Parts: sequence; structure tokens; C-alpha cells
Amino acid sequence: MGSNALKLSPFSFSKALVFPKSASSKLLPPPQFSFSFSPKTNSAAGLRLSLPSSKRNFVAMAGPGAVRKSEEEWRAVLSPEQFRILRQKGTEYPGTGEYDKFFEEGVYNCAGCGTPLYKSTTKFNSGCGWPAFYEGLPGAINSTPDPDGMRTEITCAACGGHLGHVFKNEGFPTPTNERHCVNSISLKFVPANS
Repeated sequence: MGSNALKLSPFSFSKALVFPKSASSKLLPPPQFSFSFSPKTNSAAGLRLSLPSSKRNFVAMAGPGAVRKSEEEWRAVLSPEQFRILRQKGTEYPGTGEYDKFFEEGVYNCAGCGTPLYKSTTKFNSGCGWPAFYEGLPGAINSTPDPDGMRTEITCAACGGHLGHVFKNEGFPTPTNERHCVNSISLKFVPANS
């Protein structure tokens, strides 16, 4: 019994998908897949399934909740200050953010795409001048070391928006011994009773 090997695009992993031959393969050619990955944005653009016999393409996005917009689209939906921080990795001045000394019950969502990022129960007063959390919601936040190796950037896993930085082992009395130092403008608070 033979099989058809399918190679992925050059920007994907160096693996091939293997499909066993079957009686149906005489009727339809094997499906063709392509998967693109951008190392610059560290995100997958999607999976494309192409059935040559029908000339139809189906696109599945990289993951549930993934938000993809051009920089022009982001400029149209964000304020200039939100764009500077979320898309250009800027930083608010310490002590100026709306949520620095804000401690109500609810959830903090990404200001860019609305993805829930932090529960208010994980927020604490670190005295640093920015909202501080000791952990994010599972799978909501990506961490990437800065090129200089001094800090670790945190971004929204859904849209890639810059949130701030995470610091470890500073001695705060939290369960994780981490401080997610987040720009207020990167967040949108949703009260628990809404």
C-alpha cells in the first residue's frame, strides 16, 4: 500500500504530511496544504486547503480568537496613544495610567481586540507606577525576551498588542513571584457585574 507525501511551504516546519492511498484517491487528487508562518510577528497566517479538482480554497485561521489587522486597520480603530503603545511597543509614563491604583472586581481585557487577559484577583499594588498582576489568564499572554536580554515583553496572544513586561523573583508576596507590569492603555476593564 503506497502513500502520498505532502510537503509544506518553506516558511513552515520541515515536515511532510502523509496521507495513505485509498480507493477514493483515484477519484480525487490528494489535498494540497500550505501553512505560512511569519518569524517577524511570531504568528501563523493560517492553513490553506486546496482541492485542485474543484478549484476551491478553504482558509482556517491560526487559532480561535486570532485577530489579524494591517497597521492601517489598527490606526483606524485605536486612539493615537493606544496605537503607539499597543502596536509600536511604547510605554506610558509611570503613575499616569487609569488602572494603576484601580482595584475593582472584574476582568481586564486587551484594549486592542477585547480578549480577556487578567482577573482582578491577580492584581496587586507593586508601587511601580503601572498596573501589576501576578499572572494572566491561561493562554492569553505571550512572553518574549527583549533583544537585549534585560526584560521579557508580554503581548496579547490573540492580536499581538504590546502590554508591557514581566519581571520575576522580585520578592513580592504573590503566588507566582512574578510582576506583569502592564500599560493601563493596553487594557479595558470590564466590571464583574456587567
